[in-house]
Amino acid sequence: MTRTDEEIYGPGTGGLLDRDGLPDWLAPVDRAARTVAPEQLSRFLPPASGAGRQSAVLVLFGEGEHGPELLLMERAGSLRSHAGQPSFPGGALDPEDGDPAHGGLLRAALREAEEETGLDPAGVQLFGVLPRLYIPVSGFVVTPVLGWWREPSPVGAVDPAETARVFTVPVADLTDPANRATAVHPAGHAGPAFLVASALVWGFTAGVIDRLLYFAGWERPWDTSRKVPLDLRS
Repeated sequence: MTRTDEEIYGPGTGGLLDRDGLPDWLAPVDRAARTVAPEQLSRFLPPASGAGRQSAVLVLFGEGEHGPELLLMERAGSLRSHAGQPSFPGGALDPEDGDPAHGGLLRAALREAEEETGLDPAGVQLFGVLPRLYIPVSGFVVTPVLGWWREPSPVGAVDPAETARVFTVPVADLTDPANRATAVHPAGHAGPAFLVASALVWGFTAGVIDRLLYFAGWERPWDTSRKVPLDLRS
């Protein structure tokens, strides 16, 4: 039995999600979003107490010169949290976004992406939502919102105080075993990493990409013993 978007994602999101007309290659991602469980994505899940600041990121897939690609940005080095890290566009829910249970997080993902990268939200088709995850170091409860860049628009760093650069990464580069490694933090914890587009993508963003590649069936065998040490300030 096929469930509706509202049955899967909750009330208020169905009207903001559109799965019609997606390219065939996005079907595995769409399927993964509708079936994956929170614990299959991360061991860091939102506190049962409800604590944490509600936020959203836009996981935006487009079609570039080298095939399917993802939009990423590099945070400014002067920011208080996650400085200098490559990440998805996104940020905290604002009052103007509305109730998080009724589409507010989807609107927040688009608004933040526009503010950070300058993309035109009118060209983005939202088609799915991954389970909420938690970033303990900053206390954010993050909802990854999946989008198809149906009509690409020019992008770039809108505010250099927040964004160092905006770039796209071909999915083929992300799945290339030569670009994969395990990032090791000085505190001892480790996680997946990607060495792409002159950047080291690690942490929350790399974790989401890693799980999407796996559950979409795109992952290729890679050497998990290849280690990349992180800076003490990371």
